[in-house]
Amino acid sequence: MFLAILTKILFLIAVVDPIGSVPVYLEATKSLADSEKKKVAIRASLLAALILLFFIVVGQLILEGMEVSLDAFQISGGLILFLFALTMIFGEGKPMSEQHLISDYKHVTVFPVAIPSIASPGAIMAVVLLTDNHLYSIQEQALTSLLVLVVLGLTMILLLAANRVQKIVGSYGITVISKVMGLILAAYAMQSILSGLRDFFGLG
Repeated sequence: MFLAILTKILFLIAVVDPIGSVPVYLEATKSLADSEKKKVAIRASLLAALILLFFIVVGQLILEGMEVSLDAFQISGGLILFLFALTMIFGEGKPMSEQHLISDYKHVTVFPVAIPSIASPGAIMAVVLLTDNHLYSIQEQALTSLLVLVVLGLTMILLLAANRVQKIVGSYGITVISKVMGLILAAYAMQSILSGLRDFFGLG
């Protein structure tokens, strides 16, 4: 049980990438007063939590309403996560790519801090996969939802201490951590694809 919880937490940390959000947050709030910076950190984290919880509740219902099979969902979801992971590994990195999205420093709470830095497309797909009604019980889904909130709470703490975190880890260190998180995410994504293919072709 403990190992399963630890595995989920590590996966959620990999897909949300809290440390990778630090430079995005710092760039987005560089023209704001300290009190406003704190408000952005708290509001962005809470907004990201609402978005991810929303998709936990209704994400699968939307897909099932479109008559998407579980196998197709696993394969497509894994593929999206895998492509997202590749951008983290081989791209210019999550922090730099999302800093380029900032065009309005007055409205940064929603974009790009909450979306797509914290509640990224990869994170949305991941929480839907981790709360699949066909694979997980209500208790397991509730636990996953709680772990999502824990990881977002950690993200909020890191954003509130963003200047200190960047001084300790450094820009290079943040990039390295993001790429390691990408490797972990790629491994999970490939496992999801292989599981979907196995079940679809009846190889299990």
